[in-house]
Amino acid sequence: MILLYLAITAVTFVAMEGITWLTHKYIMHGLLGWYFHEDHHQPGYPHVFEKNDFFFVVFAIPCMILFYLGTVGGITWLAFLAAGVLLYGICYFLVHDVLIHRRFKWFDKVDHWYFRGLRKGHKIHHKHLGKEDGECFGMLYVPKKYFIEARKMRK
Repeated sequence: MILLYLAITAVTFVAMEGITWLTHKYIMHGLLGWYFHEDHHQPGYPHVFEKNDFFFVVFAIPCMILFYLGTVGGITWLAFLAAGVLLYGICYFLVHDVLIHRRFKWFDKVDHWYFRGLRKGHKIHHKHLGKEDGECFGMLYVPKKYFIEARKMRK
């Protein structure tokens, strides 16, 4: 049973990259979410928090509900579904907010081709200040060409 629960967590974690990509492209850059996401695309945002941080809540609420439903009468597979979402959320925060945008100066010395590739893909995404013409909507995966470029370059 433990292997099944670990598999549910892992599959959920991987699926969250696709869900994030779809949410980012069609909701955050769409009519419904651009109001909250727009400030994230403006350079030099002067506050600690952005309206874009609202999306943390959007993903956190279903995750908390899944944890509750998955533990209220004993541990069920829903708790491990929630664990996959939670682990992805933690990775998203660490990669996107800490390593890519450097909103927190925790890992300034990290220099690895994988993270350089993610930063390059995300930088390409942010070259568009508006909601149209976006590219590279993922967080842990960007097109292979950015990873190839990152392997070649050094700081």
